[in-house]
Amino acid sequence: MYDPKSMVADDFINHDEIMETLRYASENKSNRALIESIIEKAKLRKGLSHRDASVLLECDIPDLNEEIYTLANEIKQDFYGNRIVMFAPLYLSNYCVNGCVYCPYHSKNKHIPRKKLTQEEIVREVTALQDMGHKRLAIETGEDPVNCPIDYVLESIKTIYSIKHRNGAIRRVNVNIAATTVENYRKLKEAGIGTYILFQETYHKESYLRLHPTGPKHDYNYHTEAMDRAMEGGIDDVGCGVLFGLELYRYEFAGLLMHAEHLEAVHGVGPHTISVPRIRRADDIDPSAFDNGIDDDTFAKIVACIRIAVPYTGMILSTRESKVVRERVLHLGISQISGGSRTSVGGYAEEEEEDSSQFEVSDNRTLDEVVKWLMELGYTPSFCTACYREGRTGDRFMSLCKAGQIQNCCLPNALMTLKEYLIDYASPETKAVGDALIAKEAETIPNEKVRSIVRERLSLIENGERDFRF
Repeated sequence: MYDPKSMVADDFINHDEIMETLRYASENKSNRALIESIIEKAKLRKGLSHRDASVLLECDIPDLNEEIYTLANEIKQDFYGNRIVMFAPLYLSNYCVNGCVYCPYHSKNKHIPRKKLTQEEIVREVTALQDMGHKRLAIETGEDPVNCPIDYVLESIKTIYSIKHRNGAIRRVNVNIAATTVENYRKLKEAGIGTYILFQETYHKESYLRLHPTGPKHDYNYHTEAMDRAMEGGIDDVGCGVLFGLELYRYEFAGLLMHAEHLEAVHGVGPHTISVPRIRRADDIDPSAFDNGIDDDTFAKIVACIRIAVPYTGMILSTRESKVVRERVLHLGISQISGGSRTSVGGYAEEEEEDSSQFEVSDNRTLDEVVKWLMELGYTPSFCTACYREGRTGDRFMSLCKAGQIQNCCLPNALMTLKEYLIDYASPETKAVGDALIAKEAETIPNEKVRSIVRERLSLIENGERDFRF
């Protein structure tokens, strides 16, 4: 039976419960009275169960779908405002012992160039990222206990934090590595990571086993229960996600929300972030070989319904998606995006080798171009990492976010870090747009004392000081 408090994956991601949820959603997709009642419940900003959210996802009534999109936008504004947090992935190694059939790093791929960055090469990569203006990284590796052991990851994190180049500094390292032990998660926590990220790829166990035929990742339960071990190891913030296109999206949607319910039920705090990648072409990977791809309309509906179901969680969109798609879903719930990304090992300091990328990037714009585009759309790009460094993580962050109080420091921090970016890295055109946006947004800070402090600190940033935070 479905038991969100169970520590066994088959119980908290229960196949029978998902199938019953999908049946219920299909039967009620035109049930106006039920859907209206679910929308009213969602307006309380307390989230929805996986079953209620699945009904909204399945809804086929046009005017109610428009109401769903409108509500998603309102909830995004209530919890995150116009802020969009910026980050970049950093690939340390593409050695991998797994046989994942959707990833070019799989062990049977003998022609992809294999590489593991030395610490000196990491310095060059991070320096290049700092010169772009990045402050937050998500490090990525394949799973290989020989070529990429936990000690290498820990040493790399230490190196990244040590690099100070001009006014540049990486203030927060998030980690996306394979499922591991409580002891190793404890070591990552002690190394000062922000969020531990692990994509489930698919919650459908039968499909999961088929898509991961060999290697340690084949163990569905060990992989699915990783977030519990991470939290047991002291990591406050974890990030979930599936790879849309591998399995039926309705199944993945329900499973993803059930995982969030499990984390909330057991640990008192749901996922800090949810990512929504879609499968993309890579070295020896053809997306058309997977028959569960979703169109842009369905993708937008998924983003909106996730935002409504888990209003507190950050939502991440990578450069897998095009400029057009990114622009469409930003207001529906996305709160973090990458910019200027490279998905190969050594791709920032060197010319990227096309056949060594983990996936084909759809948005190839520079960080400066992405920042300017966001501001022209009315968003505030944020390079803030203050919550991590001020201890506002885990249940402390979530309690503030759920109460709507987190914005008292988020907008000021976003404006100050944006000001740093504009002075240190932006093109003249981007700086002009940004300065106008900061002047406008600073006046919207409701607390006069905070508004006054922000004005003072913006002036100090102009005069060379850095790293202010509330």
